[in-house]
Amino acid sequence: MIAESRQDGEKTIHIVNVSAHGFMIDGNPGYQRAERVERRLPVIGRIEALVTWTVEQRLGLQFERALRLPDFLALLDIIGPKTG
Repeated sequence: MIAESRQDGEKTIHIVNVSAHGFMIDGNPGYQRAERVERRLPVIGRIEALVTWTVEQRLGLQFERALRLPDFLALLDIIGPKTG
């Protein structure tokens, strides 16, 4: 997926975990703690997130606002693992 920050422009990221409050990526493309990143998500649209922690190549980002439950569930239907 593509994310964008004012400092670094567009970068490819790999989201490995998502919740209604934020997400975790691995393979950190160079984001630093307290950096703001904008992301376009299916159903949700453009949303900004703040890098709250980094550990080696992983980092956690908190959305600017919590996602509404119906929107979050619809997002998971689209990006979640496919079974069967």
